Amino acid sequence: MILQSSMAVVLPSSTNHHNTPKFTHNAAINFSLNLKRKQLKQQNWLKSKEQSTSKSRIQCRLSNASTYSSRIATDIYLYESPHASFDEYLEDKPRVFKAIVPDKRRSQQLDQEEWRVHMLPIQFLFLTCNPVIDIRLRCKSNGHEYPEGVPSHVTKVLDLDIVRWELQGLEDVLKPSEFTLRVKGALYPYRQGNLSRLRGQLTMSITFELPPVLSLIPEDVRRDVAQTVLKRLVENMKEKVNGSLLADYAKFKNERNRKLV
Repeated sequence: MILQSSMAVVLPSSTNHHNTPKFTHNAAINFSLNLKRKQLKQQNWLKSKEQSTSKSRIQCRLSNASTYSSRIATDIYLYESPHASFDEYLEDKPRVFKAIVPDKRRSQQLDQEEWRVHMLPIQFLFLTCNPVIDIRLRCKSNGHEYPEGVPSHVTKVLDLDIVRWELQGLEDVLKPSEFTLRVKGALYPYRQGNLSRLRGQLTMSITFELPPVLSLIPEDVRRDVAQTVLKRLVENMKEKVNGSLLADYAKFKNERNRKLV
């Protein structure tokens, strides 16, 4: 009775009491639909606000990360043998890898193209870590998917890439909240007439955000230290190519020549 009395206030003036239940039912439905629309609108607004806040946090986190890189190239004489070309040597990827990373205690072969290497400790600022990297070696030919900067007429290219990495030896409080390591390298024989040269390129870059306990270190100090560390790493790789790799290729030629005798 109370409900009917209150509804009488909003109904149009009419003496037809049989229409009263119909108007009351429609009003209840409209009220329910409007309420659901408001709730859905509020939920969508909250969801949009949460996504916007999340994106802002991600952008803020990434904006605090720093990237440093170092690049080095090699270009030296290569004395090839008609019976043991450098192309053939590059096809023996396990042998090439062993020449570049001769310490068996620090490496293991994962499959025909990938090796895991436990690198020597690297000191950066107050941190000392032991990187573990997975290196992939692939031979490419006929200009197919050559790395940038390699001429398409080169007959054979050894492509080096790091596919996985891990920083070991750091306490949780000292681990960078973001860390990315990129290494791209290429090695190939470059021939002009009867002359051959060994050419190569290696680029290494790191992106990281220092943990809060080290975030007050000035950017110029971080940059100088990071570039020094990277330069030392790529120069060490260059020494391995110019020294160990060429020495092993000389053995490869001798082995082939002995088989022909």
